[in-house]
Amino acid sequence: MLRGTDLGEVAAVLFDKDGTMSHSEPDLLTLAQARVFACLEQVPGPQRQPLRELLERAYGLEEGRIHPAGVTAVAARDHNLIATATALAQVGLGWPEALAISEAVFAASDRTDRRRSGEPGSTSDLTAGLRPLLEQLHAAGVVCAVISNDDRAGIKHFLASHGLGRMFAGFWSAEHRPRKPDPAAVHGLCAELDVEVGRCALIGDANSDLQMARSAGIPTQLCLGYMAGWSSPPPLAEPHPLIHHWSELAVRAAD
Repeated sequence: MLRGTDLGEVAAVLFDKDGTMSHSEPDLLTLAQARVFACLEQVPGPQRQPLRELLERAYGLEEGRIHPAGVTAVAARDHNLIATATALAQVGLGWPEALAISEAVFAASDRTDRRRSGEPGSTSDLTAGLRPLLEQLHAAGVVCAVISNDDRAGIKHFLASHGLGRMFAGFWSAEHRPRKPDPAAVHGLCAELDVEVGRCALIGDANSDLQMARSAGIPTQLCLGYMAGWSSPPPLAEPHPLIHHWSELAVRAAD
């Protein structure tokens, strides 16, 4: 139920990770800023300001925050890398050089990304109130899974760091094919979970998540937009039901 409204019976809930389960904005902001700084060191002085502006627009960096619909927030790592190489090419670098610099910058920046360090507690925080909801779903026998454009290692580390492994039956990552936002990603994950798409809910923080869910066959009232994972609310389109805090959802076991 959402704020007292019955959404219907579900067998599984598919969760986006960054910006939905994970309060990842501080870590993504640090990572994006590190990538900008490293890129600027690779070009002559006159090219730096134009490159900074291009990269900040591409990454969705604005006044110390991340735009929730920008490439840093939504896209997989390889798409961020291509956006970086494109910005370098726009200030005059040849494509092979731009791509090589981007790959080197990303490799170096990844080593500073605490979400990838592998150390206990070195991952983004859970969004407020998520754990009690997951406990309710687990107790009610509802299957939970992650569908994310993070890689396998990132998803596994996130779940393990928060002790959530027992509550999640599977995941679909950027390394799966096809990956989100292709609706076939939903079909692939549901097949692995052995649940019908029409009996699933999907919760995400991007219009691409919600459109993917609808196109895959998840009922519209079960394509839920999560609003509280970023400092700026994501620009989610109607008619999707919106969640402003996890406490607005209640789980009622089937009779």
